[in-house]
Amino acid sequence: MNKLSKIIFYNFWLIIALFSTLAFSCKDDISNGDDEDNGTPKETIFKTGASAGALSSGEITEASGLVNSRSHSDFFWINNDGGAGAENRIFLVDKTGTLKATYWLEGVSNIDWEDITLGPGPEEGTNYLYVGQIGDNQAQYDKRNVFRFVEPSPDESQFPLTDTISNIETITYVYPDGSRDAETLMIDPVTKDLYIVSKRESPEINIYVASYPQSTSETITLDKVGTLPFTQATAGDISKDGSEILIKNYTTIYYWKRTSGESVADALAKTATEIPYLIEPQGEAIAFTTDGTGFYTVSEEANNIEAVLYFYEREE
Repeated sequence: MNKLSKIIFYNFWLIIALFSTLAFSCKDDISNGDDEDNGTPKETIFKTGASAGALSSGEITEASGLVNSRSHSDFFWINNDGGAGAENRIFLVDKTGTLKATYWLEGVSNIDWEDITLGPGPEEGTNYLYVGQIGDNQAQYDKRNVFRFVEPSPDESQFPLTDTISNIETITYVYPDGSRDAETLMIDPVTKDLYIVSKRESPEINIYVASYPQSTSETITLDKVGTLPFTQATAGDISKDGSEILIKNYTTIYYWKRTSGESVADALAKTATEIPYLIEPQGEAIAFTTDGTGFYTVSEEANNIEAVLYFYEREE
C-alpha cells in the first residue's frame, strides 16, 4: 500500500473511530461489558487506558506488534511493519517507551511483519519469540512466514545495546482457502498452537491455527477453525496463563475469558466483551502484561502524531 493510500485509508478509519467514541460516550452506563438487555457481562474488567509514555526512538515509526518480555518483565518487544523503517530488526523498550535494545534478525527480510508474540516452543522451559510476516495487503503472496527464535536475555547494564540474533527458524504456511491479509498472531501457551486472524473480510474475519509442532522444513497448511463477527483485526494476544484473549481493530478491543480445558477456538466462538478503547491514530498492537496487571497498546505514527504506549490497568 503506497503512502497516499495509507493516509486516505487510516483517515477513513479515524473518522469511524471518532464517531464510535462519541456514540460510546453517550451511553448512560459505561462499562467493559454490556447491559442487561443483551445478556453480556456488566462487570468492569480494565480501567480506561492511560498514557505510559511516548516511544523515544525515531526508528520505531510503524509499530505493528507488541509483547511483554519474559526475560525482562518490565520491557516490551516491538516490531515495525513493512513500511518505513522495515529493516529486519526488533526493538526492546521499557514501560515508558524508552528504547533499550535493537536486535537485527540474521538471514531474514522484513516483508510486512505485522505482529510479534512470545511463548513456549520446541525446548521445554524456553521462551521463544515469534515474528509474523503475515501481512499481505493485496493478497498477492501464496506463502507467508513466522520466524521463531529463542528470546534474548540481555544484560541491563549494557543498555542501550545493538545485537544480532541468529539461529532463526522459519515456519512457512499457506491458507486452506486462498491468500489472506493478517495482522494478528497469537500463541496458545497451553498447547503451543499458533493462531492467525485474518483482517479484511467483511462482515466476518477468519481464525486459523498452525497446530504444534509446526514444521520448519516443509510448507504447512493452516486449519480454519472459526470466524469473528467484525472486520479489520489489527492485533491480538493471549495471556501468559492462557486464560484470557484480546483482539482489537481500529475502533474496539474485544475480550474473551477462556475456561480450563477449552480451546482457543471454542473460547473465541463465545460472545466477546467490548473494552472501552482510547482511540489511537493507527492502533495495530496490543499485549497483556506477564504479571496480569493489565494490558498495553501502541500505535503506528500517523498524521504526524507520535506513538504512545497506553496502559489499561486491571480493576481490583
